[in-house]
Amino acid sequence: MAVLPQVKKDMQFYQGLYSLLKVLKGIAVSQYQILEKKIKSFDKFSYVVESFLEGIDVKEVKHPFVKAVNENKAVVAITSDSGLLGGLNMQVASLAFDELESKDDILIIVGERGKLYAQEHGLSYKGFPGITEERRLDLALTLRDYLLERVINEEVGRIVVIYPKALSLMLQKIEKYTPLPYGELAEDKGHLINLEEFIQESSLDNIVEYLVYLWVGKTLYEILGFARLAELAARFIHLEESSQKLEDLQKGLKLKYHKLRHELTDKSMRELFAARVIYSK
Repeated sequence: MAVLPQVKKDMQFYQGLYSLLKVLKGIAVSQYQILEKKIKSFDKFSYVVESFLEGIDVKEVKHPFVKAVNENKAVVAITSDSGLLGGLNMQVASLAFDELESKDDILIIVGERGKLYAQEHGLSYKGFPGITEERRLDLALTLRDYLLERVINEEVGRIVVIYPKALSLMLQKIEKYTPLPYGELAEDKGHLINLEEFIQESSLDNIVEYLVYLWVGKTLYEILGFARLAELAARFIHLEESSQKLEDLQKGLKLKYHKLRHELTDKSMRELFAARVIYSK
């Protein structure tokens, strides 16, 4: 009857593991909620910069940040270092690879998973490390400087970013965003700023260049945050699925344990009854 103690030992082990997964799920939810609030904290900055840019007649600006100098693209794939995103990482990479239409297009990959996919496809790329909350700002600014330098040098005219985005804790999707050329994003609000009313120490091109420079940095910082959110959401889903599997396994072990106990009890009763019959003779 060594089987019964082993089943009980397995039940205790899986119960402990289930409790650990429950704690990890709570941590993942907490991290998700904290980061979600941080991402929304730049709404006021975005409003101020975008409102000013919307008040400028971009048709009057001749700058590569505003008007594409060519159709070459810098395609940025935001992936994770973790395998938990699984299918999402592969979708991001596949969509980014499909965007490469010219030999002059540049592939930029953030995260180790995307680099592995690119290597498997024999593609050359510029690599950046994966996202951590501690280095997210540094990564966004470094990535921004690299991309804008490519635009200034007229190596590319467009920037396309492919990344995973968490719509909720349980739902993610792949997003495609084109931050540059900015002129294609600008909306005609019908109310333009009369720059003649202002004393300009810099040219309009330089003003727009600096504002777009700030805006792209902020946008990339947010996108990296969205991708990190998707990773945390995927981690929660993975933990939830593992918890469900453990729960099902525990149910099976409990049934097996009770069945073995009943069998042991029945056997003991039969042996006891047989012994009484023998001794009664």
